[in-house]
Amino acid sequence: MDWKQKLKYKYNTADTLEKLIGLNVLFFILTLVFATLGFLFKIPTGFFIEWLVFPKDLLEYAYKPWTIITYAFMHSGIFHILSNMLILYFSGKFFLAYFSGNRMLNLYFLGAICGALVYALSYNLLPAFSGTGRSYLIGASASVMATLVATATQAPNLQVRLFFLGNLKLWWIAAFLVVLDVVQIPLSNPGGHLAHLGGAFIGYLYIVQLKKGNDIGAWLQGITDWFAELLEPRSRKSNMKTVHKTSAKKSDKNSSNRSEKQIKIDKILDKISKSGYDSLSKEEKDFLFKAGKDM
Repeated sequence: MDWKQKLKYKYNTADTLEKLIGLNVLFFILTLVFATLGFLFKIPTGFFIEWLVFPKDLLEYAYKPWTIITYAFMHSGIFHILSNMLILYFSGKFFLAYFSGNRMLNLYFLGAICGALVYALSYNLLPAFSGTGRSYLIGASASVMATLVATATQAPNLQVRLFFLGNLKLWWIAAFLVVLDVVQIPLSNPGGHLAHLGGAFIGYLYIVQLKKGNDIGAWLQGITDWFAELLEPRSRKSNMKTVHKTSAKKSDKNSSNRSEKQIKIDKILDKISKSGYDSLSKEEKDFLFKAGKDM
Protein backbone atom coordinates (compact mmCIF):
# COMPACT_ATOMS: atom_id res chain seq x y z
CA MET A 1 0.00 0.00 0.00
CA ASP A 2 1.61 3.29 -1.13
CA TRP A 3 1.23 6.65 0.63
CA LYS A 4 -1.73 7.68 -1.57
CA GLN A 5 -3.66 4.53 -0.69
CA LYS A 6 -2.78 4.95 2.99
CA LEU A 7 -3.99 8.55 2.91
CA LYS A 8 -7.22 7.54 1.18
CA TYR A 9 -7.79 4.72 3.67
CA LYS A 10 -7.18 7.07 6.61
CA TYR A 11 -9.65 9.59 5.20
CA ASN A 12 -12.31 6.94 4.54
CA THR A 13 -12.06 5.59 8.09
CA ALA A 14 -11.77 8.98 9.86
CA ASP A 15 -14.60 10.18 12.09
CA THR A 16 -16.13 13.67 12.12
CA LEU A 17 -13.62 14.97 14.66
CA GLU A 18 -10.61 13.80 12.68
CA LYS A 19 -12.00 15.35 9.50
CA LEU A 20 -12.60 18.67 11.26
CA ILE A 21 -9.01 18.67 12.49
CA GLY A 22 -7.79 17.69 9.02
CA LEU A 23 -9.70 20.58 7.46
CA ASN A 24 -8.18 23.03 9.95
CA VAL A 25 -4.70 21.73 9.14
CA LEU A 26 -5.39 21.96 5.38
CA PHE A 27 -6.42 25.63 5.63
CA PHE A 28 -3.35 26.36 7.77
CA ILE A 29 -1.08 24.77 5.16
CA LEU A 30 -2.76 26.81 2.41
CA THR A 31 -2.20 29.96 4.48
CA LEU A 32 1.50 29.13 4.75
CA VAL A 33 1.74 28.39 1.02
CA PHE A 34 0.15 31.73 0.07
CA ALA A 35 2.35 33.58 2.56
CA THR A 36 5.47 31.91 1.14
CA LEU A 37 4.50 32.70 -2.45
CA GLY A 38 3.83 36.30 -1.52
CA PHE A 39 7.22 36.62 0.12
CA LEU A 40 9.22 34.94 -2.64
CA PHE A 41 7.56 36.64 -5.61
CA LYS A 42 6.64 39.95 -3.94
CA ILE A 43 2.99 39.58 -4.87
CA PRO A 44 -0.12 40.34 -2.76
CA THR A 45 -1.56 37.12 -1.34
CA GLY A 46 -3.41 38.52 1.69
CA PHE A 47 -6.73 38.16 -0.14
CA PHE A 48 -6.80 34.45 0.78
CA ILE A 49 -6.97 35.23 4.50
CA GLU A 50 -9.07 38.41 4.19
CA TRP A 51 -11.82 36.56 2.32
CA LEU A 52 -12.10 33.87 4.99
CA VAL A 53 -11.63 35.66 8.35
CA PHE A 54 -14.53 37.38 10.13
CA PRO A 55 -14.50 41.23 10.07
CA LYS A 56 -15.74 43.46 12.90
CA ASP A 57 -17.19 45.84 10.31
CA LEU A 58 -20.76 44.70 9.64
CA LEU A 59 -20.79 46.38 6.21
CA GLU A 60 -17.73 44.37 5.20
CA TYR A 61 -19.39 41.23 6.54
CA ALA A 62 -22.46 41.92 4.39
CA TYR A 63 -20.60 40.92 1.23
CA LYS A 64 -18.64 38.10 2.93
CA PRO A 65 -21.37 36.26 4.87
CA TRP A 66 -19.56 32.91 4.73
CA THR A 67 -16.82 34.26 7.02
CA ILE A 68 -19.00 33.66 10.10
CA ILE A 69 -18.12 29.97 9.59
CA THR A 70 -14.86 29.96 7.61
CA TYR A 71 -12.90 32.00 10.15
CA ALA A 72 -13.21 28.99 12.51
CA PHE A 73 -10.96 26.98 10.18
CA MET A 74 -8.20 29.60 9.97
CA HIS A 75 -5.23 30.16 12.32
CA SER A 76 -2.54 32.79 12.71
CA GLY A 77 0.41 30.65 13.78
CA ILE A 78 1.68 27.19 14.67
CA PHE A 79 1.04 27.56 18.42
CA HIS A 80 -2.47 28.88 17.68
CA ILE A 81 -3.52 25.86 15.65
CA LEU A 82 -1.62 23.35 17.79
CA SER A 83 -3.28 24.43 21.05
CA ASN A 84 -6.74 24.56 19.45
CA MET A 85 -6.47 21.16 17.80
CA LEU A 86 -5.14 19.48 20.95
CA ILE A 87 -8.09 20.73 23.01
CA LEU A 88 -10.53 19.92 20.19
CA TYR A 89 -9.21 16.36 19.89
CA PHE A 90 -9.19 15.86 23.67
CA SER A 91 -12.74 17.16 24.22
CA GLY A 92 -14.12 15.94 20.89
CA LYS A 93 -13.33 12.28 21.61
CA PHE A 94 -15.38 12.46 24.79
CA PHE A 95 -18.17 14.36 23.02
CA LEU A 96 -18.46 11.64 20.38
CA ALA A 97 -18.83 9.04 23.13
CA TYR A 98 -22.18 10.66 23.97
CA PHE A 99 -23.39 12.23 20.72
CA SER A 100 -23.30 11.75 16.96
CA GLY A 101 -20.89 13.28 14.47
CA ASN A 102 -23.71 15.44 13.07
CA ARG A 103 -24.32 16.93 16.50
CA MET A 104 -20.65 17.70 16.77
CA LEU A 105 -20.74 19.56 13.45
CA ASN A 106 -23.82 21.48 14.60
CA LEU A 107 -22.06 22.49 17.80
CA TYR A 108 -18.84 23.43 15.98
CA PHE A 109 -20.79 25.78 13.70
CA LEU A 110 -22.89 27.12 16.61
CA GLY A 111 -19.71 27.91 18.54
CA ALA A 112 -18.26 29.73 15.54
CA ILE A 113 -21.45 31.75 14.95
CA CYS A 114 -21.95 32.71 18.60
CA GLY A 115 -18.27 33.63 18.99
CA ALA A 116 -18.40 35.84 15.89
CA LEU A 117 -21.61 37.56 17.05
CA VAL A 118 -20.16 38.34 20.50
CA TYR A 119 -17.00 39.65 18.82
CA ALA A 120 -18.92 41.88 16.38
CA LEU A 121 -21.29 43.24 19.04
CA SER A 122 -18.40 43.96 21.40
CA TYR A 123 -16.40 45.90 18.81
CA ASN A 124 -19.43 47.87 17.65
CA LEU A 125 -21.14 48.60 20.97
CA LEU A 126 -18.61 48.64 23.84
CA PRO A 127 -16.74 51.91 24.57
CA ALA A 128 -13.45 50.03 25.07
CA PHE A 129 -13.33 49.31 21.32
CA SER A 130 -14.35 52.74 20.04
CA GLY A 131 -11.95 54.15 17.48
CA THR A 132 -10.49 50.73 16.70
CA GLY A 133 -9.41 50.34 13.09
CA ARG A 134 -9.93 47.30 10.90
CA SER A 135 -10.01 44.13 12.93
CA TYR A 136 -10.64 40.48 12.14
CA LEU A 137 -11.51 37.35 14.10
CA ILE A 138 -9.50 34.24 13.25
CA GLY A 139 -9.23 30.78 14.79
CA ALA A 140 -11.29 27.80 15.93
CA SER A 141 -11.15 28.75 19.62
CA ALA A 142 -14.87 29.64 19.95
CA SER A 143 -15.87 26.29 18.42
CA VAL A 144 -13.29 24.47 20.53
CA MET A 145 -14.57 26.08 23.73
CA ALA A 146 -18.13 25.19 22.73
CA THR A 147 -17.12 21.53 22.37
CA LEU A 148 -15.15 21.45 25.63
CA VAL A 149 -17.82 23.17 27.74
CA ALA A 150 -20.61 21.09 26.16
CA THR A 151 -18.78 17.87 27.05
CA ALA A 152 -18.07 19.13 30.57
CA THR A 153 -21.75 20.03 30.98
CA GLN A 154 -22.80 16.57 29.79
CA ALA A 155 -20.29 14.73 32.00
CA PRO A 156 -18.92 17.19 34.60
CA ASN A 157 -17.43 14.52 36.88
CA LEU A 158 -15.64 12.66 34.10
CA GLN A 159 -12.10 11.95 35.32
CA VAL A 160 -9.34 13.01 32.94
CA ARG A 161 -5.65 12.24 33.41
CA LEU A 162 -3.76 15.41 32.51
CA PHE A 163 -0.01 14.84 32.25
CA PHE A 164 1.74 15.40 35.61
CA LEU A 165 -1.39 16.84 37.29
CA GLY A 166 -3.02 13.43 37.64
CA ASN A 167 -6.78 12.90 37.45
CA LEU A 168 -8.91 16.03 37.12
CA LYS A 169 -12.64 16.42 36.69
CA LEU A 170 -13.53 17.62 33.22
CA TRP A 171 -15.53 20.59 34.50
CA TRP A 172 -12.45 21.83 36.40
CA ILE A 173 -10.49 22.02 33.15
CA ALA A 174 -13.34 23.78 31.32
CA ALA A 175 -13.85 26.24 34.19
CA PHE A 176 -10.13 27.03 34.35
CA LEU A 177 -10.00 27.89 30.63
CA VAL A 178 -13.14 30.04 30.90
CA VAL A 179 -11.68 31.98 33.85
CA LEU A 180 -8.40 32.31 31.95
CA ASP A 181 -10.26 33.97 29.08
CA VAL A 182 -12.04 36.36 31.46
CA VAL A 183 -8.87 37.56 33.20
CA GLN A 184 -7.04 38.03 29.89
CA ILE A 185 -9.66 40.37 28.37
CA PRO A 186 -8.00 43.61 29.56
CA LEU A 187 -4.48 42.29 28.91
CA SER A 188 -4.39 41.18 25.25
CA ASN A 189 -6.63 40.18 22.35
CA PRO A 190 -9.88 41.22 24.12
CA GLY A 191 -12.08 40.53 21.09
CA GLY A 192 -10.71 37.01 20.77
CA HIS A 193 -11.27 36.19 24.44
CA LEU A 194 -14.83 37.53 24.29
CA ALA A 195 -15.44 35.29 21.27
CA HIS A 196 -14.12 32.31 23.25
CA LEU A 197 -16.61 33.10 26.01
CA GLY A 198 -19.39 33.26 23.43
CA GLY A 199 -18.44 29.76 22.29
CA ALA A 200 -18.31 28.50 25.89
CA PHE A 201 -21.77 29.93 26.59
CA ILE A 202 -23.37 28.28 23.57
CA GLY A 203 -21.71 24.96 24.45
CA TYR A 204 -23.29 25.08 27.93
CA LEU A 205 -26.67 26.20 26.59
CA TYR A 206 -26.64 23.51 23.89
CA ILE A 207 -26.43 20.65 26.40
CA VAL A 208 -28.83 22.23 28.92
CA GLN A 209 -31.47 22.62 26.20
CA LEU A 210 -30.74 19.20 24.74
CA LYS A 211 -31.48 17.61 28.11
CA LYS A 212 -34.84 19.39 28.01
CA GLY A 213 -35.54 17.96 24.57
CA ASN A 214 -34.71 21.16 22.64
CA ASP A 215 -32.03 20.98 19.95
CA ILE A 216 -31.00 24.62 19.45
CA GLY A 217 -28.73 23.55 16.61
CA ALA A 218 -31.50 21.90 14.57
CA TRP A 219 -31.84 24.96 12.30
CA LEU A 220 -28.26 24.30 11.14
CA GLN A 221 -29.08 20.75 10.03
CA GLY A 222 -29.23 21.69 6.34
CA ILE A 223 -25.72 23.17 6.45
CA THR A 224 -24.49 20.25 8.56
CA ASP A 225 -25.89 17.67 6.14
CA TRP A 226 -24.29 19.46 3.19
CA PHE A 227 -20.97 19.72 5.00
CA ALA A 228 -21.08 16.08 6.17
CA GLU A 229 -21.84 14.91 2.62
CA LEU A 230 -18.95 17.03 1.35
CA LEU A 231 -16.60 15.21 3.73
CA GLU A 232 -18.10 11.78 3.03
CA PRO A 233 -16.12 9.41 0.74
CA ARG A 234 -17.71 8.81 -2.66
CA SER A 235 -18.26 5.12 -1.99
CA ARG A 236 -20.29 5.93 1.10
CA LYS A 237 -22.29 8.57 -0.77
CA SER A 238 -23.31 5.92 -3.30
CA ASN A 239 -24.40 3.58 -0.52
CA MET A 240 -26.45 6.33 1.07
CA LYS A 241 -28.47 6.77 -2.12
CA THR A 242 -29.37 3.09 -2.32
CA VAL A 243 -32.83 2.19 -1.04
CA HIS A 244 -33.23 -1.15 0.73
CA LYS A 245 -36.53 -2.79 1.63
CA THR A 246 -36.52 -4.94 4.73
CA SER A 247 -39.17 -7.14 6.25
CA ALA A 248 -40.89 -6.33 9.53
CA LYS A 249 -39.13 -9.31 11.11
CA LYS A 250 -35.70 -7.94 10.19
CA SER A 251 -36.72 -4.49 11.44
CA ASP A 252 -37.74 -5.96 14.80
CA LYS A 253 -34.39 -7.75 15.02
CA ASN A 254 -32.50 -4.51 14.31
CA SER A 255 -34.57 -2.72 16.94
CA SER A 256 -33.70 -5.40 19.48
CA ASN A 257 -30.00 -5.11 18.60
CA ARG A 258 -30.13 -1.32 19.06
CA SER A 259 -31.82 -1.76 22.43
CA GLU A 260 -29.11 -4.16 23.64
CA LYS A 261 -26.44 -1.79 22.34
CA GLN A 262 -27.98 1.15 24.23
CA ILE A 263 -28.09 -0.86 27.46
CA LYS A 264 -24.38 -1.64 27.10
CA ILE A 265 -23.61 2.03 26.38
CA ASP A 266 -25.56 3.13 29.48
CA LYS A 267 -23.62 0.68 31.67
CA ILE A 268 -20.30 1.97 30.34
CA LEU A 269 -21.32 5.61 30.87
CA ASP A 270 -22.38 4.81 34.43
CA LYS A 271 -18.96 3.26 35.00
CA ILE A 272 -17.28 6.40 33.64
CA SER A 273 -19.29 8.70 35.92
CA LYS A 274 -18.37 6.61 38.98
CA SER A 275 -14.76 5.62 38.29
CA GLY A 276 -13.56 7.78 35.41
CA TYR A 277 -12.74 7.07 31.77
CA ASP A 278 -9.42 5.37 32.64
CA SER A 279 -11.29 2.63 34.52
CA LEU A 280 -12.68 1.25 31.24
CA SER A 281 -11.13 -1.80 29.65
CA LYS A 282 -9.74 -1.58 26.11
CA GLU A 283 -12.81 -3.45 24.80
CA GLU A 284 -15.17 -1.01 26.52
CA LYS A 285 -13.28 2.01 25.16
CA ASP A 286 -13.33 0.56 21.64
CA PHE A 287 -17.03 -0.24 21.89
CA LEU A 288 -17.87 3.28 23.15
CA PHE A 289 -15.77 4.91 20.44
CA LYS A 290 -17.41 2.81 17.69
CA ALA A 291 -20.87 3.52 19.14
CA GLY A 292 -20.16 7.25 19.07
CA LYS A 293 -19.32 7.07 15.36
CA ASP A 294 -22.47 5.07 14.56
CA MET A 295 -24.93 7.29 16.46
